[in-house]
Amino acid sequence: MRTGLGPAAAAIAACACAVLLAGCTSTPEPQRPAPAKNGDTAPLAARAAALPVPHGTGSRVPADFNGDGHRDLVLNDLVKAPGDSHGDDAGIGVVYGTAGPRTLDPSVHRLLTPRANAAPVGGTLPAAFDAEAACDLDKDGFSDLIVATDPPYDGIGRPPVPLQVLFGSPAGLAGKAVVLRIPEQARYGNEWPDHPVCGDFDGDGSTDLAVTASAGRVSFLRGPLARTGAPRAAAAPVQGGGSALSAPSPRPDVNGDGYDDLVVSARAPEPGAAAKGKLLLGGPQGPGRAGGRYGFTAVSVPPSPALPAGETSPVTDVLQYADFDGDKRPDLLTRTHRGERADVVALYPASARTAALLTFSTSVFLH
Repeated sequence: MRTGLGPAAAAIAACACAVLLAGCTSTPEPQRPAPAKNGDTAPLAARAAALPVPHGTGSRVPADFNGDGHRDLVLNDLVKAPGDSHGDDAGIGVVYGTAGPRTLDPSVHRLLTPRANAAPVGGTLPAAFDAEAACDLDKDGFSDLIVATDPPYDGIGRPPVPLQVLFGSPAGLAGKAVVLRIPEQARYGNEWPDHPVCGDFDGDGSTDLAVTASAGRVSFLRGPLARTGAPRAAAAPVQGGGSALSAPSPRPDVNGDGYDDLVVSARAPEPGAAAKGKLLLGGPQGPGRAGGRYGFTAVSVPPSPALPAGETSPVTDVLQYADFDGDKRPDLLTRTHRGERADVVALYPASARTAALLTFSTSVFLH
């Protein structure tokens, strides 16, 4: 997943730079800072300690892990500490949503790591830990996170399932994940199950999960999922798939028939980029009907925000194109980075695409 958001204003850029260059400190009993003019200065300054995650009671908002009615943000790419010579994966960052104009509060953040949050497979914790999809799989009002890992495999026979599920709760994402259980009858061949896509493909009101299988097949797992990671039901993989699966955007039900659909392609489309694929339409038995060609439309990206000077040119990636402020229009999240040491994430609202509503650095996850 990528995230790139940044303001063009010099004052905002200066604030981001200050955070990037600040040292790691700890502050007992942190107090929530007063909001700044666009909501970003205070969270940037409050990098030292994460504030408590607000407890929710459940919602139907997408990617709302603590169920408080506000969409949250998941980040796979995080800057590394200056002294990190090994270049290990920093983990998955979660920034929780908030009310008001800011929509996201970087001072309310959590870091998910294999050691703290992954399930061991064969007694071994995975080294890889990358967020793949977010949806409410167990139908409890709290979104869950599907994570890709690298379980041990000797190359003989069918590999273990590399996907794990972290379930949401009133406190957000916490605790240990469980390995996604794909019944034997729903697997095919010896390729790794990959590219999980959430959707109500059979139209029964519960969120299902689709993942790739070998030879262009799709494993369809009917929801809701149990807390053990097992689907309610699963049949033999359906044909018509491909190397990569993704959800149509911005509407998962392309033809409006009440069943969510899938996009099949040779490789996963980059967020915000134009791409082509073919539709696999949902139905009472899940996805399986050919639906013709499908195209993702490119999203225009605002000018890149400023970063501290360095030897390489900054790169801006689109992280998400989704509704974060609840106005039913997709907002734009970008991440501008220079290597692995400096970055700025920016949120551009649909109402003002040229001015960032919020900026912060993923250095907030450094402790």
